[in-house]
Amino acid sequence: MIKRIDRKLVHKGSILDIYSDIMELDNGKQETWDMVHHRMAASCTVCVTEDGHIALCRQYRPALERETWELPAGCRDSVDEDFMVCAKRELMEESGYVSDKWSHLLSLRSTVAFCDERIEVFLAEDARLAAKQQLDEAEDISIRLFTVDEVLDMIYSGKLQDGKTVAGILAYTGRKK
Repeated sequence: MIKRIDRKLVHKGSILDIYSDIMELDNGKQETWDMVHHRMAASCTVCVTEDGHIALCRQYRPALERETWELPAGCRDSVDEDFMVCAKRELMEESGYVSDKWSHLLSLRSTVAFCDERIEVFLAEDARLAAKQQLDEAEDISIRLFTVDEVLDMIYSGKLQDGKTVAGILAYTGRKK
């Protein structure tokens, strides 16, 4: 059985800690593995308007050095914050949309090979625009409504690649059947 025999903190960030783990393999050999710990976890929302459109956020992502289309999402404010409370807050802040009809779609781990990030994905149905965006100072997010077919085409053409967004959309469309 593989087991961790040592862990060293390499970097402590605002929400991420990066570790170097010394792992002992089944054959007794040791290897160094990287591990990213996401301290806060996050929530994500498939926001479906009253007329069936899906709200996506367009924002710059430095890891890809480009803008991406994604579902509204964000980190919890604390490790104790309820995931649905986080989802409702992030949806309102990033898009201005609200909903009275919420349900849980799925739980996911974004990149299990080296990261423990947890994301809870919710569905907000019959969403309506209630206010202007309430963005953080560093956020520059535009919102656009898409049909389900448009979003699926974006996924299957490779134009939409964000994991939480792909998982959330496919869970939503699979649930509708």
